Amino acid sequence: QVQLVESGGGLVQTGGSLRLSCATSGLTFSSVVMGWFRQAPGKEREFVAGISWGGTITKYTDSVRGRFTISRDNGKSTVYLQMNNLKPEDTDAYYCAASRSGNIVSELWTQYQNWGQGTQVTVSS
Repeated sequence: QVQLVESGGGLVQTGGSLRLSCATSGLTFSSVVMGWFRQAPGKEREFVAGISWGGTITKYTDSVRGRFTISRDNGKSTVYLQMNNLKPEDTDAYYCAASRSGNIVSELWTQYQNWGQGTQVTVSS
């Protein structure tokens, strides 16, 4: 019943921008923390950004702070990740996730219960 569907990934040159979207259904969206994670083949899953229920609190991993912006539209049950000034090291599969563990923006993937299928972001020089 719960579904999260990412879109917006693609191939972009260094310095370019992409906007990822994650459309959800089957959730009480306004009472779930939303997060974005990324993972390259053979590497550990990495927290990228998270946002609280009402969108007032956001967190970012150090490597993306100032370049990426997470936002949410509770009326549309959708979370976004605006990615600017992209670098080759941002190349990864990106996943959105929902946490029903309270209004705490966690960096731990184990705190998120529902996951999207992923969307590939590739940054070339």
